[in-house]
Amino acid sequence: MGERSSEKPRDEDLDAADLRVAVVASRYNLDITKRLVRGALETLEEHGAQDPEIVWVPGAVEIPLAALTLAESGSVDAVVALGCVINGETAHFQYVCEQVSAGVQHVNLDTGVPCAFGVLTTFDREQALARSGPRNNKGAEAAETAIEMANLIRRLQDRTDEDED
Repeated sequence: MGERSSEKPRDEDLDAADLRVAVVASRYNLDITKRLVRGALETLEEHGAQDPEIVWVPGAVEIPLAALTLAESGSVDAVVALGCVINGETAHFQYVCEQVSAGVQHVNLDTGVPCAFGVLTTFDREQALARSGPRNNKGAEAAETAIEMANLIRRLQDRTDEDED
């Protein structure tokens, strides 16, 4: 299993006190997704986020549309996309994984609002459990990524605004 870099972002990069963050989560494989949501919410709270909105959608394919709608609304500074797709016996797994990952990237690039990818795409349930537990929670990692990227985008936009003056 891959690991994140041991180099941590600066504390101010993870300050969510003035960020509006939403979590979009799939109800499919709900027991796993709830673990991801718990990890994300704990991380958001730890970094000062106030009352993150949670939006539940039926499955992983629906995550990008809900995330796009939130991002376009102007009501959030970042979105955390959470779900769990476990490989079955058909090619459906591949199509779902491709659609949700491309859709989340579409949200990022088309809106400029960070949408952190926390959708597990695993070959079996054991892999999903290993990536959604208390010590290795991809929901927590996605929440941290959303905070860091929202702060980065703000800094970059502020710099652009200053250059225009």
